[in-house]
Amino acid sequence: MLFLTETDVRELLPMAKAIELMEGAFHRMAAGESLNQPRRRLILPAGSVLHYMAGADGAYFGTKIYSTHPKHGAHFLFLLYAAADARPLAILEANSLGQIRTGAASGYATKLLARPDAATLGVIGSGFQARTQIAAMRAVRPIRHVKVWSRSEERRHTFARECDASAVETAEQAVRGSDIVVTATNAREPVLEAAWISPGTHVNAMGSNQAQRRELPTELILHADLIAVGSLEQARTESGDLVLALDPVEWPGGNMVELKDVKARPSTAAVTIFKSNGIAVEDVASAGYIYETAVREGRGETMEIYS
Repeated sequence: MLFLTETDVRELLPMAKAIELMEGAFHRMAAGESLNQPRRRLILPAGSVLHYMAGADGAYFGTKIYSTHPKHGAHFLFLLYAAADARPLAILEANSLGQIRTGAASGYATKLLARPDAATLGVIGSGFQARTQIAAMRAVRPIRHVKVWSRSEERRHTFARECDASAVETAEQAVRGSDIVVTATNAREPVLEAAWISPGTHVNAMGSNQAQRRELPTELILHADLIAVGSLEQARTESGDLVLALDPVEWPGGNMVELKDVKARPSTAAVTIFKSNGIAVEDVASAGYIYETAVREGRGETMEIYS
């Protein structure tokens, strides 16, 4: 059994390959060849939370399990098993895994839904997830200009320098005129207005995975031409952007589909949204590739877990 570190994960999973893996995983989901179990959370009175989700894809199945505390940070692990005989194969440190595969899922959605000539990217948020979102957008579209806004002026300008982007003074400046918009925040209330979104824009909203938080306003959700999600089941329990905007009786609404069922943009002028919550099948597909590459290259530390 292998133990793979954050460094191993970052070095063995380049963004272009991760996007390719997401495309394959969603195609297999469409064919009924993969299984996904939505995230669940165990919440302790002390503020600690245990999050866990599981999936199966091809030769592998596994679970991502991570703990968080608002004052003490987060700790991510992924456990990979062989589908054929349930043999444990690897334990991966999984913070970078989550960042890369989340960016890659947005990259695949953008490949399907953004206009082919989309060249301007607007980003709200300057945290670790925003970096891989930008990398993914650059991998699938001819991005020439990236605008970024976040609440912290210092972090915004530092992020812009490091990511070859332009720091702007307001969220509206980041969004208006952008062909692709990314929201990567932990906001409780919408970070943009529907009026800022031009016809033909694609939006990747990935910051919220709790039913009480949202980044997008109700008006945008109701009037978007198409909303894609990784899993309708998971979105209904943890996508505040959708849960807070839609009538539960009418869920999921006529404009919402799973990403596995998306073939192309509805029209050139369509406003499209990928509401990313992160699903376990994405982790399994990524971890399986990392494991195979590590074995081939002799990476990782071997662990003896049975006598």
